[in-house]
Amino acid sequence: RHMSFTDAAEELSVTQAAISHQVRGLEQRLGLKLFVRRNRSLLLSEAGQAYLPSVRSAFDQLNEATEKLLQKDRGGHLTVTTTASVATKWLVPRLGGFQRANPEIDVRVSTGTGLVDFSREDVDIGIRYGRGQWPNLMAERLVGEDVLPVCAPSLAKGANGLKKPADLKRFTLLHIGTFPDDWQVWLTAAGVKGIDASRGVMFDNAIVAYQAAMDGLGVALGRNPLVTPDLKAGRLVAPFDLKMPSEFAYYVVYPAEAIRRRKIKAFRDWLMTLADTTAATAVA
Repeated sequence: RHMSFTDAAEELSVTQAAISHQVRGLEQRLGLKLFVRRNRSLLLSEAGQAYLPSVRSAFDQLNEATEKLLQKDRGGHLTVTTTASVATKWLVPRLGGFQRANPEIDVRVSTGTGLVDFSREDVDIGIRYGRGQWPNLMAERLVGEDVLPVCAPSLAKGANGLKKPADLKRFTLLHIGTFPDDWQVWLTAAGVKGIDASRGVMFDNAIVAYQAAMDGLGVALGRNPLVTPDLKAGRLVAPFDLKMPSEFAYYVVYPAEAIRRRKIKAFRDWLMTLADTTAATAVA
């Protein structure tokens, strides 16, 4: 293309001698002269002219394939796994910010309670709940949580409203199946006696339990960050000041080698920035 070893060396950021050495090695391997060397000029030999179209086509195909691969890594779809409650109450309301900043990445949110196998399933990154220890995975803490009673505003109003923890004996306790001992632990921490913590309505999904609380069915034990949007919007209220810190938290998890992929790193960085903002503004 340049018909100059010096110009080719400058483009490739190597020495002119290195270019000459590579060309001589190629000519020796082929047993043919590819260039006709003159005092101040360089021309393609007959063999070089015959070789050029195929070589150029091969390099063009290699470049095109590389660009496609890099574009796929920069964009394409990215699958995030988490629970339905985290997706609904925490991730999805914020996801527009990531999409605006990364329009080339199509996010796919997969919900479920089981742990996925990153090596076998089409999943790129996850948000998990626990103590931050999962074998063979990187786990970075996003947000912690507090456990606190929540109910519809109507249940906390009026003379017979929910004013103090002991008043819970007059209200239906709403339970979440994945946290069956929550009420007993909270009542003990609050020093409340005389309430059967096993009574009430049981739900297998936190979102449904919170909706039941919003509808005035009873009092649920909410977990920040999941109930924060509803508390801020006034759909739920926290009738007591007592919050019970949890030993669990929400973590972003991924295989260590996955962070080298641009789209996964972009999503991980966005989540961590979001976590910092959440901590700074107390918006869980």
